[in-house]
Amino acid sequence: MSTDTGSIRFILNGEDISLRHVPPTRTLLDWLRLTRRLTGTKEGCGEGDCGACTVLVGRVVEGRLAYESVNACIRLLGSMNATHIVTVEHMAGGDGVLHPVQQAMVDYHGSQCGFCTPGFVMSLYGLWLSEPAPSRARIEKALQGNLCRCTGYEPIIRAAEAVAAARPSAVFDPIERVRTEIFAKLKSLAPQDTIRVSDGDGRVIVPASLDGLAAVLAEESKATVIAGSTDVGLWVTKQFRDLNPVVFINHLAELQTIEQTAAGIRIGAGVTYSQAFATLCRRFPALRPLIDRIGGEQVRNMGTIGGNIANGSPIGDTPPALIALGATLALRSREGRRELPLESYFIEYGRQDRRPGEFVESLFVPDLPAGTDFAVYKISKRRDEDISALCAAFRVMLSPEGTVTDARLCFGGMAGTPKRAATVEAALLGKPWSQATIDAARPAFEADYKPLTDWRATAEYRLLTAKNLLTRFFLETTGETAQVRRFEDVA
Repeated sequence: MSTDTGSIRFILNGEDISLRHVPPTRTLLDWLRLTRRLTGTKEGCGEGDCGACTVLVGRVVEGRLAYESVNACIRLLGSMNATHIVTVEHMAGGDGVLHPVQQAMVDYHGSQCGFCTPGFVMSLYGLWLSEPAPSRARIEKALQGNLCRCTGYEPIIRAAEAVAAARPSAVFDPIERVRTEIFAKLKSLAPQDTIRVSDGDGRVIVPASLDGLAAVLAEESKATVIAGSTDVGLWVTKQFRDLNPVVFINHLAELQTIEQTAAGIRIGAGVTYSQAFATLCRRFPALRPLIDRIGGEQVRNMGTIGGNIANGSPIGDTPPALIALGATLALRSREGRRELPLESYFIEYGRQDRRPGEFVESLFVPDLPAGTDFAVYKISKRRDEDISALCAAFRVMLSPEGTVTDARLCFGGMAGTPKRAATVEAALLGKPWSQATIDAARPAFEADYKPLTDWRATAEYRLLTAKNLLTRFFLETTGETAQVRRFEDVA
C-alpha cells in the first residue's frame, strides 16, 4: 500500500502544477527542459557557476512575496512546493512585445551567440523587480553568477543601467499584474501536514513543521536533508549519487528567522546568505567581503548558513569566521534540543557531532567585546564564484598597554575540519601586539596544521599563506592607515 500523501504543488509561469510522482534527484532544469520543453533555460556548467540556467523563484517570506534568481541546474524539483517558478518564456507580452529588460539587451547589444542571454535576462529581471534604481556596483553584484564568453559585460551592464533609468511607470509585467493573486495562491499551497511523494523506489518528503521534521528524521535514519542544495546539487549532477529518501526543508519558516538581541544574533538554519547579509554585515562589517564572494547571487539566494555548517566541509566559507566569533550551535531532535560551541561540532573529516535524528536548528553569534579587532580573509584561485583554498579569521583583543589579552584564530582548508590555531594563539597571548611577536608566532603554525596538497593549493602554499595572513592582519590593525576597524567603531 502506498504511503504517499499529497503532492508537490507550485505555479510554473501562469500554470498551476501538481506532481504526485517526483524522483528525489530530479533537477528543476531537467524537468523544465525535458518534461516541459521550456528550453530557454540552458544547461552550461551543471554546478551553479555559469548562470545559463537562471530562473526566478517567488516565495512568501515574512509575509511578502519575494522573487529571487536561482540556479535551476542544482535546484531539485522536490523543493519547489509553494513557489512560483518564472522562466524567460514568461517575460514577453502575449502580443510578442519584449519586456523592457529584454528590449534593453537588444538596444545595447548585450547578446552575441545568445547561449548565456536568457540567464542574464533573468538575473536582470530579478534585480528590476526588487530594486528600481540599482547602482552600478549592485548591478555587477546581481550579475556575479552569470558568465559570458563572447560579449563582454559592459553592454549588459549598460542595458541594466538604461532600463533602470528609463523605467516606465506603466508597463506589461507578467509578475506585477498578478502579484496579489500569486501571493494568495502560494500561501494556500503551504503544507499543513507532511507531504510524501514517490517515483518508483525514490521518495521525497516535505515536512510541514519542525516537529514534523524531527518526527521524520527519527524514522528515516538514512535520509538526506536538503535546504539550498548548493552543495548537494553537485552530488547529483557531478557525482550521480542515488539519494533516497530526500527531506526538503527550504520552505520551513521556523528555520528562517533572524533574532537580534543586545547579546548577539540568533540565525535560523534555513536563513540564506542573502537574507542574513544585511544583519550580519551591520553587526560584523568584516563579513561583508566574505559573503559577497560566496558563489554568485543565485547561490547566495539558495544556500543557507545552516547548510554550510551541517555538511561539515573543511573548506566551508562561514565556519572559520563564526568559530572565531565564538558562535554556538543549537541541534534539535524528537528528544529535545542541545547547544554546543560551533568548533566542537566538527570532530574530524566527514564526521560531526550530530546524533541520529538531529538536525541543525539555529546558530547564535555573540557580539564582540568593545575594542576587539576582527577580520576574515578568503584565498581562492578566482576572486568570485570559487571555493576557498584557505579561509582565515582573526579575532584579537588588546589591553590598554597593547598586550594581547584574547586571541582566536581559525582556518578552513588547513585541516580535515575548520580548526583553531591553538599553538599560535598561545604564542600571542600575554605578548605585546608587535612585529616581533608576530614573527615569533609564525613558526607555531607548523605545530597546529599539516595541510594537504590538492588541485587548489599545495601544502607549502597553504602554510606560508596562513603565516602571511597573520602578518597582514597585524599590519592592518596598526598604524595610521589601519584597515581593520575595531568593534566599538561600528557597533
